[in-house]
Amino acid sequence: MNSAIPASRTAAANHARRARTQAKIQQVRSAISVLKRQGTMITVTALVRQAGVSRTFLYENPEARTLVTANINRDSGGNRAVPAPRDSDGSRDRALNAEAALKDAHGEIRTQRNRIAQLMGQIRDLETHQPQDSAQRIAIENTALKDRLRQLAQDNRTLEDRLQAARSNTRFLDRRVSQLEAQLLERDQA
Repeated sequence: MNSAIPASRTAAANHARRARTQAKIQQVRSAISVLKRQGTMITVTALVRQAGVSRTFLYENPEARTLVTANINRDSGGNRAVPAPRDSDGSRDRALNAEAALKDAHGEIRTQRNRIAQLMGQIRDLETHQPQDSAQRIAIENTALKDRLRQLAQDNRTLEDRLQAARSNTRFLDRRVSQLEAQLLERDQA
């Protein structure tokens, strides 16, 4: 089985990811401007709500973290800082790669199913016009395609399991960040 993703797909996925990141950074900038105009204190929670981005994005993206740190420090007297990224094991990247691979697997399965349907139609059409050995050859090809479909379905299930595990890790890390923020707030108030 060829599990390598073509370079053009990888490049396209990376380009799309960068475009989404830039759009989110623009949302953060806009949210900061809105909060300043409203006279609202700029906090991570306020930015998450106003910009429509996740806390994880604000913490892990260096440009967003810089924007947030600069504005929180300026508006709140410097007593709140955004911590450094915590994703040292690359679980976010693995989750993104698993999602891309899962999408590719779904596309491949659809393609294979369509091909099987076409071949089944051709078999029915040719059965009356072809000698016995042609039908056997087509039946063998059909069996090979079905085996390939089963393998792709199994790969799909594996990727879905990996994606679910990566999402679970991300949820756990988000909860842990929230707990740490609460502890920081309690310590700052004490």
